Amino acid sequence: MPSSPPSKAPGRAAVSEVPARQAGPREVLVFEPDVEGHSQEWLQHLVDFVAANEGAASIAVLAPAALCAALSRTLPQVTDGRIRFIAMKPSEVRLCGHRSLSLSAFARWWTMRRYLQRSGADVGFFLCLDLLSLPLAFGLRARGKPLAGILFRPSVHYASLGDYRPAFAERLRDLRKDLLYRLMLRNPAVSSILSLDPFFPAHALARYGGGKKVHDVPDPAHPASAAPSPASPNDAPPPDRVTFLLFGYLTERKGPLMVLDALRLLPPAVARRVAVRFAGRVDPQIRDAIEARRQLLARERPEAWLQIDDRRLGEAELDALVCKSAVVLAPYQRFVGSSGVLLWAARAGRPVLAQAFGLVGRLTRDHHLGLVADSSDASSLAAQIVRMVEDGPQRFIDPSSAARFVASRTPQLFASKVMACAEAQAAA
Repeated sequence: MPSSPPSKAPGRAAVSEVPARQAGPREVLVFEPDVEGHSQEWLQHLVDFVAANEGAASIAVLAPAALCAALSRTLPQVTDGRIRFIAMKPSEVRLCGHRSLSLSAFARWWTMRRYLQRSGADVGFFLCLDLLSLPLAFGLRARGKPLAGILFRPSVHYASLGDYRPAFAERLRDLRKDLLYRLMLRNPAVSSILSLDPFFPAHALARYGGGKKVHDVPDPAHPASAAPSPASPNDAPPPDRVTFLLFGYLTERKGPLMVLDALRLLPPAVARRVAVRFAGRVDPQIRDAIEARRQLLARERPEAWLQIDDRRLGEAELDALVCKSAVVLAPYQRFVGSSGVLLWAARAGRPVLAQAFGLVGRLTRDHHLGLVADSSDASSLAAQIVRMVEDGPQRFIDPSSAARFVASRTPQLFASKVMACAEAQAAA
């Protein structure tokens, strides 16, 4: 991985190991060592916000070189040094992504502490704070500079979100999280925590001495692609079918295996009215299991239509697939946290069939985004597929409520809350 990309157009922010900081407003060092998932999208929101708002704090992005280079190529003309990129060394990227979560956590804390000192930034902001709860619970600090970040997956309050019957392993997980959160919030270096779960701040305020440090931040809705919609694929389902779409990187956690099991349980009359498309790269660990279930489905329910596009799809293609589908699937397997799938579906006015568990289930119910099921039970999932086919998918979504759900989660609001939180700590 190169330490810096090729030279860029004049006026753009350059990428180097630690570019010199110019005199100016307070600066936030935003740290993200991962390149998969939301990373580039969220950093893009922050960079765009700073570029468009001269009164905002300046920002330094600390990330892998490839991610810094990709972001710098999309940056508008900025000549005042308010946006800069710091490329991590390959060894730092490897340590921060280590398979051992404990080692990865301490590597991330050490990297932030080191670059806060070297860059001269005023506050450190972790785009994903969850792993950092361990070193911060031990009281580790950053040489007098405040730290903040976004907490993705609190689950200690799930009993208040609905029917929550945790398994033994989930009880242990929640007990561990509860202790880490309590100690992390006592750490004077931790200035503020933003939670993607809007219900967690009230729980933290009631339960933890430092709970007033926790605030909510919206999970930003992915903006519609500006690229032209691709042509309809040749393998489009028959027009008389109700199309169910499961998209993204297809891991076992996202529920593709359970969907295939549920399809085998459909009555033949319903199966011949169903079309299911999996769109996205399949995790190699479950590729054989998916193929075995696909063959079994073809033998037992040949009436059902199934297409698996095992590849990475572009934004315009995903936009088109969501809009052409009748239902978006989110049958996660007891997944903790929020999901951008709800936002993709709501933006297109399509109902979801989602897990009943946790925050995903609560948001689906509260905002009338679709149906929920015990998605760990194939028969429960099959029963809700039958309901959607027989009653019509649009019966299960309130378009006005879905539109309000998306409107309250704009990239601009997300970025403004992140920057306001970090700037307030830098000024303290």
